[in-house]
Amino acid sequence: MSFLIRVLLPDIPGSLGHLAEAIGLVDGNIQSVDVVETFPDGTVMDDIVVALPKGVMADTLITAASTVEGVEVDSIRPFSGRVDRRGQIQMLAEVASHSRNLPRAMEELVTVIPRSMTASWAVVLDNTAPATPITRIAASQAAPEDDGSSPVNVDIAGPRILNPDTEEWVPESWGLLDSALAATPLGKTGMVLVVGRTGGPDFLATEVQHLGHIGGIVGAILS
Repeated sequence: MSFLIRVLLPDIPGSLGHLAEAIGLVDGNIQSVDVVETFPDGTVMDDIVVALPKGVMADTLITAASTVEGVEVDSIRPFSGRVDRRGQIQMLAEVASHSRNLPRAMEELVTVIPRSMTASWAVVLDNTAPATPITRIAASQAAPEDDGSSPVNVDIAGPRILNPDTEEWVPESWGLLDSALAATPLGKTGMVLVVGRTGGPDFLATEVQHLGHIGGIVGAILS
């Protein structure tokens, strides 16, 4: 089984190597490594996808990481496949090729975004008509079912974190299991892309910024 482990470690030569060695000692096979954010204090946040042999528990990875000086485990969760940022380029090409077929283009978007953003699901909402109930255009396989709610006040002027406890329009199902949420407008199309990460961790500032860049590019293509 594969797990996505998010770790904070010193941004110095050899730090990642020592962590990789510790993971190898518990028979973990690193599938991908992605730098999420670099901090001013000399630390870096990495997302590492690790495959473990059958029967080996996720706690083994946490124990292994704790043996490396300066490494802190931020979160760990099951994750299928690899973090694939390059897949976003192919996705954008698909969106462009299907720009005259909006549902198809948005299906391409929500298929790729969860894996490339280490999220659990993605949904595209149509909020083009003011004071009119929004509709769901596309949703990834793992996205929560449409609960039938019809909010009209979706304030997503730029990429940002969503708080399901304070934003009345957010469906209750989106925030279950301590899910982290982020959203961005798709340029000036009136559509909104929402991504969810079941069980967390929270989206970092750089992740939200990256999501906003994707939204801007997709919006420009569709316009």
